Amino acid sequence: MAKVIIENLVKTYPEKTGPGVTAVKGINLTIEDREFMVLVGPSGCGKSTTLRMIAGLEEISGGTISIDGKVVNDVLPKDRDIAMVFQNYALYPHMTVYENMAFGLKLRKFPKPEIDQRVREASAMLGLDDYLERKPKALSGGQRQRVAVGRAIVRKPKVFLFDEPLSNLDAKMRVSTRTEISKLHARLGATMIYVTHDQVEAMTMGDRICVMKDGSIMQVAAPLELYNHPANMFVAGFIGSPPMNFFKGTLQRAGDTLVFVENNPRGAGLKLPLTEALARRGASHVDKPVVFGIRPENVHDTVTVAAADPQRTAEVRVEVSEPMGAETYLYLDTGATSFIARVRPTDRFEANQKVKVTFDLEHAHLFNPATESAL
Repeated sequence: MAKVIIENLVKTYPEKTGPGVTAVKGINLTIEDREFMVLVGPSGCGKSTTLRMIAGLEEISGGTISIDGKVVNDVLPKDRDIAMVFQNYALYPHMTVYENMAFGLKLRKFPKPEIDQRVREASAMLGLDDYLERKPKALSGGQRQRVAVGRAIVRKPKVFLFDEPLSNLDAKMRVSTRTEISKLHARLGATMIYVTHDQVEAMTMGDRICVMKDGSIMQVAAPLELYNHPANMFVAGFIGSPPMNFFKGTLQRAGDTLVFVENNPRGAGLKLPLTEALARRGASHVDKPVVFGIRPENVHDTVTVAAADPQRTAEVRVEVSEPMGAETYLYLDTGATSFIARVRPTDRFEANQKVKVTFDLEHAHLFNPATESAL
């Protein structure tokens, strides 16, 4: 397998008039040998363009890409020793599953016994033994995607590239195929770079996640590091479902304590005394605007908390209650801000009902509203 190093990578699409559109803006990223790296972000953030430049399918406007210590900027895709799995399967409809998986090896003039051995190894790994003589039209979407993955496996490349391979599958099939790809990585110990817009896929599959926005990297870290210590508001809001709640306000001093006071033109808003750790991070922003962030699972209705801190409790209005089975999402309103709480599935709430919720500030965050970076 191989280490992939991206340095100052730029991709600009020229226009007849104007400077052109820069889709990737000088990013730097190192994917370690045998690592499963996920590139995640909204549509148009540059993640697929980056993957296609690694594959050699897009011309590089600036910077370098190295695979296994060799700069591959001017190397043809077929000579980069990579294998790519596309979103739309890209199978030959007139060929059987066996022929689709073997085709790349035949083009490279591999001996027939070795081709057969590799195809059957991959087929056993992916549970495709019963489908080798079928053609793609006789397969389900998940089975077709497994064939596409098998075609990549038989190549035994240095790097596997996945470009949103699950986006055409239904929800249940996405979960099972996601698990299969994770198992495959554990079995092969391969270097894998996986592009998705789905943060659930990113969180469950990646050794590390690279979060992108507008052609730039926002943060690269392990999944739980991203979740618990986001570098900025974009990462905090993008990673996690439902997303983090944000409240605009100021930090005010009350004796020895720092208090977050929500901006609320309609009257009294949230007033939450900060923990010592949070107060240390916000000490330089006293009497300045801040954004207070907290995840839905850290907002509790007071019924579920044995000894709710009255200073960190507020009465809010229920907008919508969404029973999810294992939990209930409560959409709440402070009068200035709408936010979400995750509560017990057994509790029942009605629209416009007043409820008291308590905030677990041990897991709260503060952000600079000007730069959106974490304090």
